[in-house]
Amino acid sequence: MATFRFRANRWQARVRRLGTPEQTKSFLSRQDAERWARSVEVEIDKGSYVSPSGAQRTTLSDLIQRYIRDVLPSMKGAKEDEIRLRAIGRRSIGKLALTNLTPELLGRHRDARLQVVCANTVIREFAYLSSVINHARREWGIHMENPFTKVRRPSSPPGRNRILTPAQKALLLESVRPKGRQSIWVEPIVVLALETAMRRGELLALAWQDIDLQKQTAQLHTSKNGERRCIPLSRLAVHTLTQLPRHISGKVFPITAYALAAAFKRATIRCGLADLRFHDLRHMAVTELSKRLPNLVELSAVTGHKSLRMLQRYYHPNPAELAVKLG
Repeated sequence: MATFRFRANRWQARVRRLGTPEQTKSFLSRQDAERWARSVEVEIDKGSYVSPSGAQRTTLSDLIQRYIRDVLPSMKGAKEDEIRLRAIGRRSIGKLALTNLTPELLGRHRDARLQVVCANTVIREFAYLSSVINHARREWGIHMENPFTKVRRPSSPPGRNRILTPAQKALLLESVRPKGRQSIWVEPIVVLALETAMRRGELLALAWQDIDLQKQTAQLHTSKNGERRCIPLSRLAVHTLTQLPRHISGKVFPITAYALAAAFKRATIRCGLADLRFHDLRHMAVTELSKRLPNLVELSAVTGHKSLRMLQRYYHPNPAELAVKLG
């Protein structure tokens, strides 16, 4: 049976049922308190009531910290994901209890973030947080609806189509060539990225035991889609690898992702291509590989794409060259 009392200018409703933990909640009016109490009693009688106390006591930041500690270590890209999640947890939204994450509030947060970052960043952040909450609901007994499923995501911007001209490509390769105290690893990484269409993480994960220079292949044990694949190496890729010093770690490129990103950024600024991203090299490589491997099955085996639709995002044909083929 529910009881009500006026306390600290609010009406407190208390519901007690045998075999069920006591539930209490405060309201501005007695009518709201009675309405809530009746709904709780009905759900208890149906056997469908689930206490939201865990969600009320837990902030989004608390949930993120637990996710980082218990879940991320077993996932690929854990370091990058941890940095992003910690940054989200430090924002004002991280201080809110999970029950206060209403669709209205998340909509305002989305609009505020769009004033600072691009739409893709907001989409990625919402996807992260939605995954964290879904995991908490499944594994940690956090009983709440996922509010991120009720919030409109920003529209994804058109895919990038940054393809360098031969002159720009020459400028980039000259800029990454080691001079003075510049890293010796950036130039060969850029060359292999352009020759193989491998992602940055795949290149940095390469070990010499994965390379067969005689057969001209590189074995990738882990990739973005979770599958292994064998990459054929062009003559230029093989020549580039044979010129590299062997590091004691056994890695082909003993450089961190952060050091590579910083060095690549400095190189693009030096040669006047500041808008170029490392991942654009993959777009360029796929476009060039498509000229040598017109068979889509062979091309997808090299690039690791599982569908033609995904492959089309990276293939950027030259309309003038297509016109020549048409006659």
